[in-house]
Amino acid sequence: MAEKITQTSLVLMHYSLALTDGTLIESSFEGEPLEVNMLHSSLPEAMQLALIGLKAGDSQTLTLTPEQGFGLRDEDNIHDMPLSDFSNELKPEVGLTFNFGGPDGSDILGTIRAIKSDAVEVDFNHPLAGLTLDFSVKILEVNNAHAFVPN
Repeated sequence: MAEKITQTSLVLMHYSLALTDGTLIESSFEGEPLEVNMLHSSLPEAMQLALIGLKAGDSQTLTLTPEQGFGLRDEDNIHDMPLSDFSNELKPEVGLTFNFGGPDGSDILGTIRAIKSDAVEVDFNHPLAGLTLDFSVKILEVNNAHAFVPN
């Protein structure tokens, strides 16, 4: 009997993420599959839950609301940063994404929205925030024998 995906499985899968109009955002179907450790996955919770119970050979597509995917856009996550914070080697350009240091030392991605005379408007929302997405998977392997089991 084929192993089903649990919350502690190691999973090898192909996936794609697309806008509901069919615009492809990213896909592994033409390249290397993605290995997912379900216990330590960076996938949004709804994507993880969609995998539970699937087994090798299964395919699934589901539509995720913004809340299920990468969250709603939050205008409070848009900030002006002094232009002097950017080096000459890394000049800000509208549409570029930079790693910024967060208050706790972690990296936070921010996308340049506008360049003003003395400031740069940076959007710290996830680039896919506010979007409805189609998430498709094809499960290649499920490994529960080597899955992490919490104490």
